[in-house]
Formats: sequence, structure tokens, C-alpha cells
Amino acid sequence: MTIELPMSALGLAHTPLLADVPRARLDQLAACCTWRKFEPGQEIVSRNAAAGDVHLIVVGRVRIHVHTGDGREVLFKHLQEGGIVGDFAAVDGGLRSTDAHAVSHVMSAAMRAADFRQLLLDEPRVEGRYVQHLVGLVRALTDRVIELSTLAVQNRIRSEVLRQAHAAGAGGGSARLSPAPRHADLAAQVGTTREQVTRELSALTRQGLLQKSGGTLVVTDVRWLEDLVRGAAEADARGPRRPPPSVLHQ
Repeated sequence: MTIELPMSALGLAHTPLLADVPRARLDQLAACCTWRKFEPGQEIVSRNAAAGDVHLIVVGRVRIHVHTGDGREVLFKHLQEGGIVGDFAAVDGGLRSTDAHAVSHVMSAAMRAADFRQLLLDEPRVEGRYVQHLVGLVRALTDRVIELSTLAVQNRIRSEVLRQAHAAGAGGGSARLSPAPRHADLAAQVGTTREQVTRELSALTRQGLLQKSGGTLVVTDVRWLEDLVRGAAEADARGPRRPPPSVLHQ
């Protein structure tokens, strides 16, 4: 039997953090939320601001980043539907740790910090998923610190493209990044300049490892890119290879 949920509760049900939460509880949560819309470029939370609402992203794409004292941007990630913003400050009562801006039109379910903490206490499954989410963030940030400390710029750029390829899902050995990552964003993520990113992506394109198709960037051979990132000697010995002819037609 199909059960029709109110639109607000349905939006919450699509949030991975709240998967399998009973309908009655979802209705309660939806009633506690303020449903907010943000225009592209609009600020959702501000770094160093006092703790406030937790935003569950129901629609749209959000940029998580900070600007350094000299004006450089450090980009952490882009969140899609189902992401969560503002939870750190809600949990520990500290200041906001990053800025968050809407990349597209965004709708969020904004929950008071006290309500979010109570949700974690009341719903052990939600608490467990949230802990897994935090562990995933720690692992990802650990990898980035190691890369920034040990890898040359060229390999940091390759590593970030590979990370996005894995996140996109590789089918038949290739991966499609859509929309294609902006060179400025890649630079902000790996701590280099846009010009350096452009040079490295151009080099990978000449090798046949990357292809541009409209607004999509195709990694033609994810395993080969993995070899390059690892610095495997056999990867260097292969030389340029022709990409599979069917990649752009999948």
C-alpha cells in the first residue's frame, strides 16, 4: 500500500540521516522545522557565528568553505540533497566552523540546536548514522592533511579528481563528473592556483585520461588514474593510451 506523506515529512524522509524513522516521528520533526529557501550565492551559515539552527538540505547544492586572512578560499566540499549544515556548533555549543553558501536554489529544513540534540538522544539509529557521518568526515580530512603534507601539487590535483571519480561511481572503468568541477574549485580544495590546475588537467587530457563532453568531465580510466596517484612505476611505463571509444556515449 502506498502511503502519501505530507510534503514536509517527505522531504525529511529523503535525508539519509533520517532513513527508517517512523512516519509519526517524521511528522513531529517536520512540525519543529522552519522551511527556508536560499537563492544562489546566499549565505546559509557564517563562520565564527554563534551556534544556531541545523539545516537539513532538502533541495539544492551547498558550498562548504572558508576564506583565509589573505583572502584565499579553502573549499572543503559541496553538499547535495540530504546533506547537513551547522551541526557541529549545535552539538558542542561552539562557534560555526565554516561558511556555507547556496550554489543553486536551496531549500532546507532548519531545526533548532536543542531539537537536533534531542533527536540524537531519542533515536539511537539516527545517532548511529550521525556518528558514522562524523567518522567519515574525520577520515576524509585525515586523507587531505596527509596529501597536503606529503604530495606535490600535481599529485594533489590528480588525487582530488580521483576522489570525485570514486564519489561519482565508476562504470566500466570510467567515471563521469557532472557538472565538471571548476578549475578554481579544484585549486581551492588542494591548495594551489587555478593556472596549475588548468595545466595538469590539460596534461591528463592530452594523455587521453580525461575528456570533456559539454558540461561533463569524463575520467576514461579510473584504474589508470589510481596508478598515477600511487606513483606506480608500471603506470609511468604504460605511456599514453587511447580511451575507450564508447565512453562519451554511455
